[in-house]
Amino acid sequence: MSPPPPPLGRTRKRDAQLFDPALCDTELVDVRARFTQGRWAKARALLAGTGDDWDRRGHRVVVLAETPAALAWAREWLLAEPESADAATLLACASVFAALRRKGTPEAAEEACHRAAALLPADPTPWLGLLMLSRAYGSQEEFSRHFDQVRARHREHHHAHHLMVARLAEHAPAAGQDPLHEVYDFAAWAAEESPADSPLAVLPVIAHAERYRVLAAVHGAGPDSAAAHWSNRRARQVLRSAFDWWLEWEREDHPRNRVDLNFLAHAKLCEGRPAEAAALFHRIGSHATPAPWSYPDLDPQKAFLAARSAALGTA
Repeated sequence: MSPPPPPLGRTRKRDAQLFDPALCDTELVDVRARFTQGRWAKARALLAGTGDDWDRRGHRVVVLAETPAALAWAREWLLAEPESADAATLLACASVFAALRRKGTPEAAEEACHRAAALLPADPTPWLGLLMLSRAYGSQEEFSRHFDQVRARHREHHHAHHLMVARLAEHAPAAGQDPLHEVYDFAAWAAEESPADSPLAVLPVIAHAERYRVLAAVHGAGPDSAAAHWSNRRARQVLRSAFDWWLEWEREDHPRNRVDLNFLAHAKLCEGRPAEAAALFHRIGSHATPAPWSYPDLDPQKAFLAARSAALGTA
């Protein structure tokens, strides 16, 4: 049985922290606060301690790289330690975000990523930076090459697979029927290729959510269209498999597990199973993610809070 919802005061306090990209990495939250003030020594220790946990390293670098003035502080760190692969990788990803915000050029970001990749060839994180860059500026061929580089270094890279699914979902289907769309086949293949305890087991659900985002933008969205998208045979099957995986393997140790839980809770509500969604909301806590609650073109905070209230009220 799920625990009761927290008292209203605690809920409001936690709601103020919704959509923090650090998710449940409390060590990262502390280091980020210091890094935004220009104190990069803690960031150095954090990344050194992360080692070759590539999903966690990618998550931490991306969160730090998104912060204000990350580009300046990463440059300062690299000037002090020119051979530091951690400093170069952080600078590379900060350059990517600068380019995405139109505060820097894609060419400069690409060059920084390649420099970082040369310093630590086994690390997929600079290639993750290139993947994010080509998601915005590159061709499908370039995007696929960068994805292959990430996967060659870490076959189960969580963030990279999510980016690939989002990109593939935007392709027009080769056939007239959406159930045949290539994004579903890719997600199923990636899930089947992964070990039993891999969070990529949830990737087919991500594929359905990303495809819903695209279809809703084209055809409009409403309760009927959402219900239709999430109640077909394929959707029901992948949702049941993903929920069963969560019940058996719940990966609290994975740095991006709340991303999967948000997508799964959203899908369960769209499927019309609020009691199952309620269990997921309890586990999510205050760690909401903008996607998929912003789909299609919604205010993610309002959508998340309304969905959570509906699910917990039903439960």
